[in-house]
Amino acid sequence: MKNKGLTFRVMQIQGPVPNQLMHSSDSQGYSPLVPGSYPHQMPAKVPPHQASGQYSYSSSQNVSQLNNYQGPGQTLNKPPVAPFSGSPVQQTGPVPQVLQPALQNSAAISSAGSFPPGASPPVLSNWQYSQSPGSQPVGSQTSHLAHVTGTGAAQPPSSLSGNTNPPGNYQYAASPGGPPLQNSYMKPGSAPPPVTQPLIPLHPPARPPLAPPPSGGPPLIRPSTLIAGPPNPQSLLNSAASQEGDATSAASDGSVVQNSYDAIEGGGLMATPHSSPAPPNLKMNRSVGYSYPALPPGYQNTSPPGAPGMQASTLQYPDGSKHFHQPALATNHLTASMGGLSLQQEGLRPVNLLQERNILPTALLKAPVPNLHEDIQKLNCNPELFRCTLTNIPQTQALLNKAKLPLGLLLHPFKDLSQLPVVTSSTIVRCRSCRTYINPFVSFLDQRRWKCNLCYRVNDVPEEFMYNPVTRVYGEPHKRPEVQNATIEFMAPSEYMLRPPQPPVYLFVFDVSHNAVETGYLNTVCQTLLDNLDLLPGNTRTKIGFITFDSTIHFYSLQEGLSQPQMLIVSDIEDVFIPMPENLLVNLNENKELIQDLLRTLPQMFTKSLETQSALGPALQAAFKLMSPTGGRISVFQTQLPSVGMGALKSREEPNQRATAKDIHLTPSTDFYKKLALDCSGQQVAVDLFLLSGQYSDLASLGCISRYSAGSVYYYQSYHHKHNPVQVEKLQKELKRYLTRKIGFEAVMRIRCTKGLSIHTFHGNFFVRSTDLLSLPNVNPDAGYAVQMSVEESLTDMQVVSFQSALLYTSSKGERRIRVHTMCLPVVTTLSDVYLGADVQAITGLLANMAVDRSVSATLSDARDALVNAVIDSLSAYRSSVLSVQQPGLMAPYSLRLFPLYVLALLKQKAFQTGTSARLDERIFTMCQVKNQPLVYLMLMTHPSLYRVDNLTDEGALNINDRTIPQPPILQLSVEKLSRDGAYLMDAGSVMFLWIGKNCGQSFLSQVLGVPNYGSIPQIMTHLPELETAESIRTIAFISWLREQRPFFPILYIIKDDSPLKASFLQNMIEDRTESALSYYEFLLHIQQQVNK
Repeated sequence: MKNKGLTFRVMQIQGPVPNQLMHSSDSQGYSPLVPGSYPHQMPAKVPPHQASGQYSYSSSQNVSQLNNYQGPGQTLNKPPVAPFSGSPVQQTGPVPQVLQPALQNSAAISSAGSFPPGASPPVLSNWQYSQSPGSQPVGSQTSHLAHVTGTGAAQPPSSLSGNTNPPGNYQYAASPGGPPLQNSYMKPGSAPPPVTQPLIPLHPPARPPLAPPPSGGPPLIRPSTLIAGPPNPQSLLNSAASQEGDATSAASDGSVVQNSYDAIEGGGLMATPHSSPAPPNLKMNRSVGYSYPALPPGYQNTSPPGAPGMQASTLQYPDGSKHFHQPALATNHLTASMGGLSLQQEGLRPVNLLQERNILPTALLKAPVPNLHEDIQKLNCNPELFRCTLTNIPQTQALLNKAKLPLGLLLHPFKDLSQLPVVTSSTIVRCRSCRTYINPFVSFLDQRRWKCNLCYRVNDVPEEFMYNPVTRVYGEPHKRPEVQNATIEFMAPSEYMLRPPQPPVYLFVFDVSHNAVETGYLNTVCQTLLDNLDLLPGNTRTKIGFITFDSTIHFYSLQEGLSQPQMLIVSDIEDVFIPMPENLLVNLNENKELIQDLLRTLPQMFTKSLETQSALGPALQAAFKLMSPTGGRISVFQTQLPSVGMGALKSREEPNQRATAKDIHLTPSTDFYKKLALDCSGQQVAVDLFLLSGQYSDLASLGCISRYSAGSVYYYQSYHHKHNPVQVEKLQKELKRYLTRKIGFEAVMRIRCTKGLSIHTFHGNFFVRSTDLLSLPNVNPDAGYAVQMSVEESLTDMQVVSFQSALLYTSSKGERRIRVHTMCLPVVTTLSDVYLGADVQAITGLLANMAVDRSVSATLSDARDALVNAVIDSLSAYRSSVLSVQQPGLMAPYSLRLFPLYVLALLKQKAFQTGTSARLDERIFTMCQVKNQPLVYLMLMTHPSLYRVDNLTDEGALNINDRTIPQPPILQLSVEKLSRDGAYLMDAGSVMFLWIGKNCGQSFLSQVLGVPNYGSIPQIMTHLPELETAESIRTIAFISWLREQRPFFPILYIIKDDSPLKASFLQNMIEDRTESALSYYEFLLHIQQQVNK
């Protein structure tokens, strides 16, 4: 470490920090360059092109290059394709390609599994079935394999000395609390909370395959739709040429650097065919790219335990000798039968929206069920994890354009699951060509060969895969867990690592300026951290560190042997350096007492500080330098606009312009935070931002630090421990969830789809690394993602298409894991079938993401127009092309009956509304939520649920863990539905309102609210008293159940007619008119007028 020009002071923590800071006369600062640091961004080698057939709502939308693109969506390149005639064209620019440093030797996964530290798992097998609710999710990703062959490559059986036993040992590990093993593959239960719903279905002993049949059998698709015959084998085999992408890029110095993550995961959208597949026996034992910096003890390279892989058995089956027969699910002669007609007619039944006013379901709307044969559908992915805007995929882009509906996927890939099959095997079976993971929708031609359901290449079945560890039978590869579960997690072997799995590293960065101290947030955060220190996900390697800042940056040395923490102050914020880097991130277990001392002392240390400046930018630069060698998570708490140093910002909010849709500042005012986020992403660091501010803090600029580093944004408007105590409880609850939820490190995700479909735009918090590989330094179970798709080539001869997401990540226990979700959907040829399979919630969610991008790249009014045009266009197309008899009124297919209502709800949501005094930061935060929340929470925020709760009964109630949860019907969001005699609960996702009518019954007032009369209800009331009455127990059980199903904590406001919050309650009455927005009926009249033009 340099001694010259050090501008820091060491002091023992004994009281308030003095303001006089030492400055060195020498301005030379210490700015260590992190070894193997993140190379400069470079454009991908693909030239700009025109993406074909992207349907553009209202005016055409041009997407600028990602370097300059400040919106949350990221658009990728595809090879040039001639646009379909008549379809609008979008121009997309080159996507920067970010290169990832790699380690010299890849090390094996630690075998700790999900066992407690110190306990060793039973060494029984290479195959593990784990059902622990807390088990870390498995990530998986795909990448181009330029020089490295993935483990899924089919290998010829090698000779073994006549061993007739199954090839390898297998282990069943049922984690504590999991169900008994014999019930491992139970059918999903009907337990209502989605979080705990089991995912693993019960499968019949012999699963019918997707292969074209040798003879007749049940049709793959319900016979209500006529579909062309099976794929032409010749055309499909032509596409099976090995696609192993070029995983190298030119570095800034002209040298070639391995794009290492791409090389691990294999074959994405841009995979280029080679004449022959890579040899299957190549080992990844040489340097890929350049190495990571020297690693601290306990984090050094380790050699893989045991033998590198299992040898295959010598059991040989001559072709056909043990051929097994699968009942066929596809047939050449699909005839329309009466079987599915009732469903078909209901889905297509025209609804006159102007006449049928009571169309809102009384229970939460469920995802539509794809029109597949039941044997296939029961294997399909849970729609909570993976769903498509259209459950009937149009055969051509022209048909999709005609329907005027967006095609896209919505994902919740790392969702908490109560049951998740985990497979540990030396062989992860993947397609040799496109690198798809084997899944329930592949076809087994015979025991030895399977056909990929994405590229149709025929692959060999590896010898080890012949043994089924569940049934303990040899020769039944089609019954393996990988082929019986659409969601599965693999323990990844060392080939899937660029370096030894990183330890969990958590760095907390606190604003301690005068403004921050005034809010009192430090007390809440430090106490919550103290309470949950032992629950942070991790193991014996977990590290933790702290930085505080005002106009200077304060580090805290937690070196072992110190009697108390030492503060190190760096006042040179223009050239930030790290003093004593070896003692700032310390092992949590070995230094727990010092860490606890610091957390107890921090809130009092700055109480007398008069420092009003905020050097957030330099503090983040310091945090990045500290975290770069390992990667991990930075949690930054900020209470005001950054005012000094790099990244300083000026206020751009003009209160008089809040109500207009013009000239509001939705774009970042500087690219500092985005560039720093990309640097963080390159070093596997994610930044989560907690903004606790009463004043404008330019979240549009600050939010970039989280958006591009795969972090999250939390916003607590006007947080104050005394003036706004209800926010304190919200912060406590949400911070506890944030600290204790599972986490995946150094993750990447790739989404693959059947040949002919292509992905062109991604939505969510991440950075697009090589055209289609999403870089996720951290992945959490509360994050959602969306992608837009197009039909690039006609899907002729295909009955079904498949989509697969693969998330590769490191668990907090140091295991490299892959979580794979696969979904199968039918292909249709008629417009009526496209409408029949429309998923109105998924369509609304995808349009909301697109509208955020439009707001940022164009204007808010453009985005609003585009949303309205989406409704007009789709209903016009339905009226002109599907309805045989033109009828008066506004006609919609039954599947889209809620589409106008949901779009009107979006127009009234804080992200897109006009005419209200929504603060700019509040609007930006809502846009952040749209881009990063799973669909189920986004829909609740957009269209709240309204219940009458003064007459709750046990009729139709749920019984969960000995609790009875009432299930009142959902009401329309209109004042017409309110009665002064009742009490109504509005669940708007992040907030709840309990409105009490003036004439509400005395029993509810006394037995639920605990007050003698209406006048006694306090003006500010946010909690229900826990009373020993049946009414109180029911009401509290219902509200608690609603709260438990989401990762954030909705505050409950109990309001009366004269409550100041009544306006907020009425603002959510979507169907009623407001000063600046139409009522639902007026909106329908406007749509009808446009449709009939």
